[in-house]
Amino acid sequence: MEKPHRHVVRVRYADTDAMGVAYNAAYLIWFEVGRTEWLRARGLPYREVEERGVALPVTEATLRFRTGARYDDQIEIETELAEVQSRRVVFTYRLLRGDRCIAEGSTIHFPVEIATGKAVRMPPWLLERLA
Repeated sequence: MEKPHRHVVRVRYADTDAMGVAYNAAYLIWFEVGRTEWLRARGLPYREVEERGVALPVTEATLRFRTGARYDDQIEIETELAEVQSRRVVFTYRLLRGDRCIAEGSTIHFPVEIATGKAVRMPPWLLERLA
């Protein structure tokens, strides 16, 4: 099994509420950062996917908080590809502060043809690159 891709971010002031705690929506943004960096690390920048006429919108997301992140914390995003099928792809994430998991979750994506906005089967070139 492949090791998770790791990418580090720092909690920005803009990511926090008035108490300096990371706002809940920031966690989903960090999932997106992890996913796009996972793709980039495999030689497939998401921009290239879209330039080839396909989008992979999030159709479902799960997020379980374990503890909060605070302003200026360094967060490591672990991203793994959990599943690839002809009509969906699933990523899983763990957000770590040091060796402690602060949140975990997953996202499900369906391929969509950008020109029509309709769901399509995963193009063969994309299936190959994801697998």
